[in-house]
Amino acid sequence: MALVPFPNKARTPAPDDDQDPDWDESGPESNRGGKMSFLEHLDELRKRIVYAIIAIVIGFLIACLFLTRIFDFIMGPMQAAVAPQTLIFTEPTEALMLWLKMAVLVGLLIASPGVMSQVWLFVAPGLYANEKKLAIPFVLMSSFFFVAGAAFSHYVVFPLTWKFFQSFSSDVLTFMPRIAPAFGLYVKLMLTFGLIFQMPTLVLFLAKMGVITAKFLIKNMKYAILIMFIVGAVLSPGTDPVGQALMAGPMFLLYLISIGLAWIFGKKKRTVEEA
Repeated sequence: MALVPFPNKARTPAPDDDQDPDWDESGPESNRGGKMSFLEHLDELRKRIVYAIIAIVIGFLIACLFLTRIFDFIMGPMQAAVAPQTLIFTEPTEALMLWLKMAVLVGLLIASPGVMSQVWLFVAPGLYANEKKLAIPFVLMSSFFFVAGAAFSHYVVFPLTWKFFQSFSSDVLTFMPRIAPAFGLYVKLMLTFGLIFQMPTLVLFLAKMGVITAKFLIKNMKYAILIMFIVGAVLSPGTDPVGQALMAGPMFLLYLISIGLAWIFGKKKRTVEEA
């Protein structure tokens, strides 16, 4: 008895989907005979990582040209919190490494469009033709929200967290922070909020692809809030409620923004009559 090949149903659009006029019925490249092997996927990942590192190196070199201004900008909130004292370092190379780490951090911010474009190029072969047109909006939105998260951390989160830890000073305890752990806290908060602020971008593009809807986000809001506080407790620099609130609060606002974006830009279902 002859075997009938099982049809490929991967991400086949439903008949009532609101398809774009240029929808590619043939599907992603992986469904059109251009399927990549596991080793080819690893090679593609390696290539994208190399290009992303090159972009970060270029950003690092650009940051080195303005390193003095960058140092004053980053150290301002720290120094203001401990004034009239100064931050200290106890290792010979600690101050030098601080300058290099600052250049790498700012280089990452400068290179964020290049890094996000490499992320998109890695996942693009598995997308439909109409979905690949979202490349430029994805790069622009993800870069913007990453920088916005970093700015929110610098101007709001880090000063409040720094003041909270400093509030434990007393006649018995004197706050004399070393620069290395202080800057480590700064970097952790900045990178964390840079990633947290990617939520609207991720939700928007999942909604455009029909993976999630605004109704789904609203229905599962209570579970999302629970996850937010768990993530806030894990990612906050301490076990204090201030750090958890500073993490969970912005995530909830971003979740509401994400619902609005999914509602406006999400894939709409056509009515039975239109179908």
